[in-house]
Amino acid sequence: MNNDNLLRLDNVTMAFSGKSRNQDTIIAAEDVSLSIPAHKPSVTTIAGESGSGKTTLARMALGIIKPTSGRVIYNGQDIWQMSPDQRKAYRREVQAIFQDPFAVFNPFYTIDRLLRTPIRMFNLARNRTHARDMIVNALEKVGLRADEVLGRYPHQLSGGQRQRIVVARSLLLQPRLIVADEPVSMIDASLRANILTKLKELRDDFSISLLYITHDLATAHQISDKLLIMYRGRLVEGGDATSVIQQPQHPYTQLLVSSIPRPAPEKPWQGRITIPVEELAVKSDRNGCLFRHRCPHAMPECAQHTPPYYRGNAGQSVACILHKENGIAVNQAGQITVSQ
Repeated sequence: MNNDNLLRLDNVTMAFSGKSRNQDTIIAAEDVSLSIPAHKPSVTTIAGESGSGKTTLARMALGIIKPTSGRVIYNGQDIWQMSPDQRKAYRREVQAIFQDPFAVFNPFYTIDRLLRTPIRMFNLARNRTHARDMIVNALEKVGLRADEVLGRYPHQLSGGQRQRIVVARSLLLQPRLIVADEPVSMIDASLRANILTKLKELRDDFSISLLYITHDLATAHQISDKLLIMYRGRLVEGGDATSVIQQPQHPYTQLLVSSIPRPAPEKPWQGRITIPVEELAVKSDRNGCLFRHRCPHAMPECAQHTPPYYRGNAGQSVACILHKENGIAVNQAGQITVSQ
């Protein structure tokens, strides 16, 4: 099996069924493929509005939920067919940073417990002194002093400190991949740049790849190598992050980029986006392009079949028939190799 990819999602679909027969099945992710290379640490970002399926992909990558169809491959092995030893290695090498930096802490224990637990579970330290040295070192790597945070309870720390402690906990395990799901959305704007810098340093200083989940294209542009745009469970565009932001090809990506706030007091916001009722309906037809109800370029062909990935004008892969004349893309949106 080809081990060029550290993590690969092969045509994964996640369908959530209602509890009763009268409730509809919701497709959270549909036939999504993406890959993260093993040979070169990178930051791959999945971006899209709320409900696009970003977190569902993150949970599948972490092995929290099993896809309805398709496979999640880590280091050449299907994670749902791993032996206990392989599963333990996967759990150590693929770590998570979640949106709420407070939710991962037990308010009844000091943060020392959060940091000691992975050391004990994976037998990382020879003794207590070694374990403390590891913790102090990990805290220093994320810009924290041990004497300022150890022995304290979660409520005694700022949101930025708590999130950096979560990053430090991941570093203790020396992971190869960190899945970060909206890691700065609940942190004050003044602290976001600091956390994003620390996340980017994971790639540069520790050779750790990052799968970054966000709705914020500004932060995506700041730290990403590869940017994938997701809409209603499908990847619609992917490529080099700078190209996707500066030269968006899919109409949905163009809409997202146009919504990025820019300082222009003389140009007040003109209105709000209205989402068609057809798009909000659970039973809405998933044939064809799912964005056609909002697309200013929609044509009859858009409703007839799901568009393949065509070559975009800036090197991206884009699921839009407006680029049909460019020919079929060699790579799907999530499998583009980005040179660094």
